[in-house]
This record gives sequence, structure tokens and C-alpha cells, in this order.
Amino acid sequence: MSGARTPPPFEDFVLAHGPELVAFARRLTMDHHRAEDIVQDVLARMGLAWPRVGLVDDLRAYVFKAVLNDFLSWRRRFSSSERVSADPTEHVAGIAPGFAETVVERQHIAAALGTLRPVQRAVLVLRYYHDLPDAEIAKLLGCREGTVRSHARRALAALRTATPRTAGMDRERSRR
Repeated sequence: MSGARTPPPFEDFVLAHGPELVAFARRLTMDHHRAEDIVQDVLARMGLAWPRVGLVDDLRAYVFKAVLNDFLSWRRRFSSSERVSADPTEHVAGIAPGFAETVVERQHIAAALGTLRPVQRAVLVLRYYHDLPDAEIAKLLGCREGTVRSHARRALAALRTATPRTAGMDRERSRR
């Protein structure tokens, strides 16, 4: 931290980075409302300590890590047993061919992601959506690179067995 400079205005930071923070949290939680709650909680804490927090060298990374930590602690505090029960294809009559299958496939993938441990989901989001290397993910999560690779390997294995399409492709690949 540097004590010689003044922090940028809190409102400017929120306006510039708020939407991407919510999008990041939404990928982690798979729930827009919970994502907004997490970001709101983090920003409320940051706002109270802004004169000190605003002086951090990489403020964006600091707040992203706070969102990640809040997600991981939220998942430990409140184990969510909510599962989607509505049929996603119920109201899609007359829409382009193949659309219903795409919706169902996305629903299967989302359900499979929902079964992963929070840290495994965080590793996949950081690795495949944010394109971070294992070293940075390890630094964010406070673990070793080998642990990150282990989480990713286990998460991908769980997704392969949980999603019908990829499970079928794995069986087909193993026959060759």
C-alpha cells in the first residue's frame, strides 16, 4: 500500500467495476440474486474502509479476491439445497429447431456445475472463463498450484460423468 496518494472515488470504482463483479459472482454462485448480494456485501465493507482500501496497489484484484472469498465463505455458511425444478422447455413451442435441446443441455451442465464443491467451481471459472494461469489461481485461493490442478481435474471428471452428452463422448472415445 502507498500512503502518498489519495484513493479514487468509491462511486467511480463501483460504476467502473460493479457489473463485472456481479458477472464474476454470478458465474460462481450460478444465481444472479445471490451474486448481487455477495457483491453488495463486499462493496458495503469496502465502502466503509475506502480511505484505507482505496490505496491498495491493485484495487480491482483486491476486490475480486474479496468477492471470491465471500463466495467461498457464503457456501460454507449456507449450504444451498435449492434445485431447479421447472421444465426449461415448457414454454418454447414454435421456437427454432434444436433450441429445446440446447436449453436442456445447458440445464444439465448448470446442474452438474451446481454439484461441484465451491472451490472446484471457482477453479473452473477462474481457469476457463477468466483465463488465469494456475499460479494466479493458487495465489487467489491461497493454495499450491498442484492443488489447483487437482481441483480442476476432479471437477472436470465430475462434470464428465454428470453430463449425459460428455459422458457419451467419453464412452465413445474409450471404445476407439
